[in-house]
Amino acid sequence: MCAKAKTRLIQYNACPGDPYAPVSTPLYQTATFAQPAAAELGPYDYTRSGNPTRAVLEKLLADLEGAAAGTAAGAAAGVAPTAAPVSAFAFCSGMAAITAVTRLVNAGERIVAGDDLYGGTYRLLGRLAEDRGIEVVYVDTTDPGGVDAALDSRTRLVLLESPTNPLLKVSDIESIAALAHSHGVPLAVDNSLMSPYLQRPLELGADIVVESATKALSGHSDLTAGVVATRDPDVADRLRWIQNSEGAGLAPFESWLLLRSAKTLAVRLEAQQLNARRVAEYLCGCPMIRRVYYPGLEDHPGFDLHGRQAGGPGVLMSFTTGSDELSEQMVNATRLFKIAVSFGSVTSVISQPARLSHASVPAEIRAKRPLPEGLVRLSVGLEDGDDLVEDLAQAIKAATAPAWSPILAASQPRVPRP
Repeated sequence: MCAKAKTRLIQYNACPGDPYAPVSTPLYQTATFAQPAAAELGPYDYTRSGNPTRAVLEKLLADLEGAAAGTAAGAAAGVAPTAAPVSAFAFCSGMAAITAVTRLVNAGERIVAGDDLYGGTYRLLGRLAEDRGIEVVYVDTTDPGGVDAALDSRTRLVLLESPTNPLLKVSDIESIAALAHSHGVPLAVDNSLMSPYLQRPLELGADIVVESATKALSGHSDLTAGVVATRDPDVADRLRWIQNSEGAGLAPFESWLLLRSAKTLAVRLEAQQLNARRVAEYLCGCPMIRRVYYPGLEDHPGFDLHGRQAGGPGVLMSFTTGSDELSEQMVNATRLFKIAVSFGSVTSVISQPARLSHASVPAEIRAKRPLPEGLVRLSVGLEDGDDLVEDLAQAIKAATAPAWSPILAASQPRVPRP
């Protein structure tokens, strides 16, 4: 039976080979494993190289991402053989996952990257250019022609987000994959905003998919993790070697937490998207808001394209007031939306990207691609939708009436009473 994603998130072999057949994957909180004999390796030897809890997680992630099994070249990479090598790899953070992908590019070669990326990705790519002699060219990936023009004989990787963070720009993954392949270049897609439940770039032609599992896959703001998945056996072997050699694999406890969280990914996202649509529609009708960026809105320039390649608009959106000062007052006046970085959690958060998540964007890039004045980013959680809209309404009112906003803040509790 070919089960749907919602079923596969819950129904899988929780512990291959365990005679007790546990429904929940056990936590193998161990650094090392006893071997059968002095000259014989068992399935696992050292948790950096492989751990049964992480192995179950990686097999599940490979299935969810649509990644085929990798080759069994673990011995050549110095990794103890596991029961079933897969082509998804869990790392200790999203940035560790992206870093592993950049290890596929060597000095003197080129990366073509999208021009609207997470601030930490910009920071990493900038250091690559300085320390490793890798050229990074930024292009608007919503324009396939611009991507094609940037590809040359030294290009070894195209890296994009779709939708992007924080402007929610949508790129045609299938078209860009075809362009990259025509030059013999692999396409890597950072899919953190969507998760494999809403979008599977490998099925659209991408060669590598990256997820910050800290976001929707975890959904509870209690772990950091990253994922890289691929259908290319050679790339899988290289990533397996990198994960083991650099020691950035996800620890057993975080692997166990992520397995537990993933079971509710579908129901969380479906409920959060209902709230997100409601919040977006409220913001669109608010006269103080100049523009709302959310691919679930019909006037979004990527609405139709996103609808063809994804199963939903996600939970992240941004909007602008046209004034950094006004936006700051509004953000500070929220009571339910926590001022925090990251997104995808069951808890709603709010921020000004230019001051938090994207503050690390290099100055020269900020000068060329400034964020809109007064840009605010929202990640919509699982709270009551009425309460979220009311919180934004009172915050906007407070920000636009500074004479009485201190009185409002002092007279009302931060979280409404039930």
